[in-house]
Amino acid sequence: MASLMFRKMVLLVIIMVIMMGNIANSKLHNVGGTKISWNPKVNLTQWSFHQHFHVADWLYFGYAENYYSVLELNKTSYERCIGAGFIKNITGGAGRDVFELKEAKTYYFISGGGFCWQGLKVAIKVTQHVAPPPKHVSSESKSASDFCQVNQTLVMLILVFIWGILFK
Repeated sequence: MASLMFRKMVLLVIIMVIMMGNIANSKLHNVGGTKISWNPKVNLTQWSFHQHFHVADWLYFGYAENYYSVLELNKTSYERCIGAGFIKNITGGAGRDVFELKEAKTYYFISGGGFCWQGLKVAIKVTQHVAPPPKHVSSESKSASDFCQVNQTLVMLILVFIWGILFK
């Protein structure tokens, strides 16, 4: 019985480590650039053009709760400002909505109630996160981040080894 409890505990730790790694790689984007810029006065097309969105990033839509909404649409509905038949209504009612970018594709968002025609819409192109190429560093100038990367890899290898022993 204790062995089963130990296995569950190890599994929980592994899941937590994996989740923490995913959170560390994600970024929160305030749509429009500030905490309350989901409104027709902001050029959201220009804002999104200058951003880099990756899988596992989050979008934060901040707006006046009684006026605007956030709807995810397909490309055709986005281009025509058609809110009916949306993919997902992200609106939570408080004017502070978040949305996770789960796959590499272009996401399309508008506000219902005719505000799309006033420019309250944005297309978000999401790509896979690609690590930058390694820099050549002399052996004398190793940084603390180099050692952290080695430690993270070592921890993952140990966890995989433990997993293999526990769940033969």
